[in-house]
Amino acid sequence: MTAHKAQTPVQPLFSRALADRITSTRQEELAPEAVQSAVFGLIDTIAVTLAGSREPASLLAARVAGTEAGPALVLGTQTRTSALNAALANGVAANVIDFDDCNDNLAGHPSAPVLSALLPLAESIGASGSDLLLAYIVGVEAETQIGKAVNYHHYEKGWHPTGTLGVFGAAAGCSKLLGLSPEQTATALAICTSLSCGIKANFGSMVKALHIGYAARNGMFAAMLAREGFNASADAFEHHHGFFNVFNGPGTYDAARALEKWGNPFDISFPGMAIKQYPCCLSVQSPIDATLRLVRARGIHPDDILSVRVQTAPRRLAHTNIESPRDDLEAKLSLQYCLARAAVNGQVRVEHFRDDAFRAPEIQAFMRRISPQGAANLQIGDALGAVVTIETRSGLTATESIDRPVGHEPGTPLPEHLLKQKFMGCMPGVLEPPAAERLYQLLCDVNNIKDVRTVTAQLA
Repeated sequence: MTAHKAQTPVQPLFSRALADRITSTRQEELAPEAVQSAVFGLIDTIAVTLAGSREPASLLAARVAGTEAGPALVLGTQTRTSALNAALANGVAANVIDFDDCNDNLAGHPSAPVLSALLPLAESIGASGSDLLLAYIVGVEAETQIGKAVNYHHYEKGWHPTGTLGVFGAAAGCSKLLGLSPEQTATALAICTSLSCGIKANFGSMVKALHIGYAARNGMFAAMLAREGFNASADAFEHHHGFFNVFNGPGTYDAARALEKWGNPFDISFPGMAIKQYPCCLSVQSPIDATLRLVRARGIHPDDILSVRVQTAPRRLAHTNIESPRDDLEAKLSLQYCLARAAVNGQVRVEHFRDDAFRAPEIQAFMRRISPQGAANLQIGDALGAVVTIETRSGLTATESIDRPVGHEPGTPLPEHLLKQKFMGCMPGVLEPPAAERLYQLLCDVNNIKDVRTVTAQLA
């Protein structure tokens, strides 16, 4: 009898391996913490989308998207259009004021591309709130695990991960919501390797938010194409001309990291969704927190401040050291402007980035007192730390160090009272307080809602 050598099992291609995880995830597997985090993420994303719906970039996107009639609501308006067009418009609004949540593994904003696609799709098919949350959790898991494979080289190379990786999260979530098979889901992911886009050169312009609009739209589009039988290369990720090698480059990624963990816990609960307190770039959140702690704890009046020295990671400083922002969007990136508002106003609010507020003479004068510096010791890990030193005319020198912004500590979400405070702060000009309160309570119970159109009817 001839002996047969044991065969090594053939590993599935990346897109299929990820698709198997997406399609096999069930409601009953979700820990309560993951569901609660998803509810908080939905509340936060709807809030910042409504606030962002009044921005020029959002109005332009909604004007173009609204030319086609359909069942899906463009948030912040009464316009209904196709699910694809609504995803694009809502994605722009979700990110344009830079107030949407963040995630360490993605190195970007996880909820905006996923929920901007899922909400109009769920509305179009009449999905339940629990189905929406499941698809959202799965979508976030897919994009963040790919993020683990490619970051931080991907981010530092110049890609905007919210766009380039968010498209996979949107595709995964939409595939789950549509009930696609593993084969169809793998195809949707492979299609997205050719629909991924977004470069950091466009930070500070309307195009940054457009990255998220396209990630949401393209992810949904890929899922819809896959459902209809469209095909794609099965090895579109690992091919020598595939996503990993083209977007990152040989030796700069580890595809196995994206597959080593799925759930247990889901990324949406740990490290979690870092919900911002200030409507500006993530890279300036820690410096703002440190500045506010100093001026509040020491009772420092802005007129007494002689200088503010800020140390932050060089890779964060690369896109935030903006002495003279050109418009409201670029002001969101400017470390000098954001810290001037923190020191002078004792807060950083949505209205500080509207109507050329950055040109206020007293703010412009104060910005010249701020000196940003790169610090190599703050470059470690996700590099969110900051050290702020304030010198006063009365002789006080005070320093505050912070590792991460408030609400961004892994496994420690922003407290609910601060989440609701942020939600209500996003509503002026969109919903009156009683309507905003009703919407908030409805969203808190979204897991028990039979049809997502109950939510969108309230929004409209």
